[in-house]
Amino acid sequence: MAREKEGFPRHVEREVYPKPEHRFAGAEIGLTHEDSRPDYPAPAQAPPHAANVVIVLLDDAGWAVSSAYGGLCRMPTAERLAREGLQYCAFHTTALCAPTRAALLTGRNHHSAATGVVAEMATGYPGYSGMIPRSCAMISEILSQNGWSTGWWGKNHNVPDGHTSAAGPFDHWPSRRGFDYFYGFLGGETDQFYPALYRDTTPVAPPRTPEEGYHLTTDLADDCIAWMRRQKTIAPARPLFVHFAPGAVHGPHQPPLAWRGRNAGRFDMGWDRYRELVLARQLELGVVPPGTRLTLRPAELPAWDSFGPEEQRLFARQMENFADFQEHTDFEVGRLVETLEELGELENTLFLYILGDNGSSAEGSLHGTINETASMSGVEPPLDQTLARIDEIGLPGTWPHYAVGWAWAGDTPFQWVKQVASHLGGTRNGLIVSWPAWIADRGAKRFQFHHVVDVVPTLLEVAGIAEPTMLNGVTQKPIEGVSMAYTFDRLNADAPTRKHTQYFEMLGNRGIYRDGWFAACRHGRLPWETSGSADFAEDRWELYDLRDDFSQAEDLAARHPEKLRELRDLFLAEAGKHGVLPLDDRFVERADPSLRPGFFAGRTRLVLDPGLVRLPEGSAPRTSNVDHVLTVTAEVPEGGAEGVIACMGGDCSGWTLFVDGGRLRYHYNRFDYDRYDVVSDAPLPAGRVELRLEFRCDDPRERGGGATVRLLCDGRVVGEGRVEKQVTGRFGECFDVGQDSLSPVWGGYRDRLPFRFTGIIQRVQLDLGEAVELTAAERLEEQVRFD
Repeated sequence: MAREKEGFPRHVEREVYPKPEHRFAGAEIGLTHEDSRPDYPAPAQAPPHAANVVIVLLDDAGWAVSSAYGGLCRMPTAERLAREGLQYCAFHTTALCAPTRAALLTGRNHHSAATGVVAEMATGYPGYSGMIPRSCAMISEILSQNGWSTGWWGKNHNVPDGHTSAAGPFDHWPSRRGFDYFYGFLGGETDQFYPALYRDTTPVAPPRTPEEGYHLTTDLADDCIAWMRRQKTIAPARPLFVHFAPGAVHGPHQPPLAWRGRNAGRFDMGWDRYRELVLARQLELGVVPPGTRLTLRPAELPAWDSFGPEEQRLFARQMENFADFQEHTDFEVGRLVETLEELGELENTLFLYILGDNGSSAEGSLHGTINETASMSGVEPPLDQTLARIDEIGLPGTWPHYAVGWAWAGDTPFQWVKQVASHLGGTRNGLIVSWPAWIADRGAKRFQFHHVVDVVPTLLEVAGIAEPTMLNGVTQKPIEGVSMAYTFDRLNADAPTRKHTQYFEMLGNRGIYRDGWFAACRHGRLPWETSGSADFAEDRWELYDLRDDFSQAEDLAARHPEKLRELRDLFLAEAGKHGVLPLDDRFVERADPSLRPGFFAGRTRLVLDPGLVRLPEGSAPRTSNVDHVLTVTAEVPEGGAEGVIACMGGDCSGWTLFVDGGRLRYHYNRFDYDRYDVVSDAPLPAGRVELRLEFRCDDPRERGGGATVRLLCDGRVVGEGRVEKQVTGRFGECFDVGQDSLSPVWGGYRDRLPFRFTGIIQRVQLDLGEAVELTAAERLEEQVRFD
């Protein structure tokens, strides 16, 4: 039976953590144990009848994707939890992934938590450093010291870009932020078939191959289920805190091989008709109020009917592939629910199913892509090139993403998409809350305006835990969210929202909510463009009354200029208060790892460990659009060797220096669109050899320009060739010596992964930039001396 009328537990009054060290209180210590009385330290204990807490956070799934909110992706788990709990229809995120996650876990606005943008674009300003301060404790740090078992599965996009290597530092990893256990990946995305997995802080390989049925979301669910079972076997009275954050449905859109094709033909109507169908379903479900209007398609976005049959076939396949991915994700979430039910824990589990960390993603370009890394770098191939590979979409070796039109449709009925914090298409996401033991108003809708920053105060209230003022010696910033727990009571179903103000800002796009009014400013660059800045002085603000205009369909700026001015002034006040300034609309320009502190910053000559593997690109030396020379001393056995000597990247893009068929070979993968090879003219000799890769850019100042590649063995040029176009930004994945540890840079050794070098690598030297000239001079000096 639901217990909503009993009220939540009384607060644990402790506001300072950790609690004082145990002292023997009332214990008696005599000469022997026979005349003594012990007083054993007690472990932290949760309040009586404390609930398990499960937060599932999907990635890049917009408001109108899930069938629970009228979308055409069939998600029975979301529908079940909506029937058994509450469905929130005015819940908001920050418009981008890492900022939403920082706000979700800390209860502070994303700029207050130093995560105004993703870690890969962090800058040296308080609101943008990408380092969540200790003064913003995560909910895990509070719950773990109050007796909860805590675990995190999936995406962790809140470790600073330069802190992801084996050298750490590990201060911002889950194990140092209150999580007993972590199994997942770091950064914005990973290959679903070849993920960059970590268990706590240790890199681990996936347990199976794609051919053996491996898929990341299933692996995460398997591991989470096993952990929950272990915890309840060993300590059944101890509540769980589970943060399950799969990489789905962020790009690359890669469903399991067994789920491919389940949505064939279901999206042939196109994105314009999809929006019409979905709004009708939303009205029928009651997740939008009667009279909600469909907003107009932006002029910059092409109509479905403007394309021919072949292009439409390609776009439909992109959405089918995405839907297969989305539906599988919901299936795996369903396995978590079923496990809690089998354990007898579902009744007293507060389950929050957050259907997206921002609006649907438009980062796949106007025409979609088979390689998302390319589109994020501003590279889009001709449509006929993508059409020729239509049947490969979603397979291992591809990194697909759908066209912008589907992102817009996935945010029906709102304007705009992910990144656009000024409009609800970027910030409104579905939230379903189930807690059978407490919520009696099952299947009901809630329309109070709330934000992801409100989750932490909600959890503290229902757990009966006071907000800490000091944690682990650090004075805490006040929590900035407002508890949503009042909405759990059916008597408050239609109560006015207790949240009066909420600002929004992302990449220069701005918004401010105040008691039903919303001022919005979409700034400059379109969300599918990757570079360029605009003049903030030329921005135009819009005004909406959300009390009568659920979808932001009617701009009232001209009618209420005084209200707009009031809200614009309020935005500036909130911006100053929360660390939003300085506004910065740069995108790819900020993604260069050399702009942030790192262990390789400023170093031009590196001697690398011959066993170095899984060095994430954000923590690795930069070789993209940089002159570099790789010199390797190795022992080649009699009969020859094979395998990777060094590589950077993977399926999405990268380079690899390897031996195949006895010959030294260099392969450059430019987004899987252009590939370049240089092969030695003869097999490598047996014995000790010095191998050298020389990579010289035509113009290092030109991003994406050509380069000359030379291969040398013992000082003799054995191969020479060209890379006509370079990757403009990051390759993706990691740097390896002696193997290719994740997806293959060159598909020809896919079935031999990790394709370890069968000789012995003795020394690896990498010279960068100006050190390359020094290397050339040294080589010339050696040649002169030798002659």
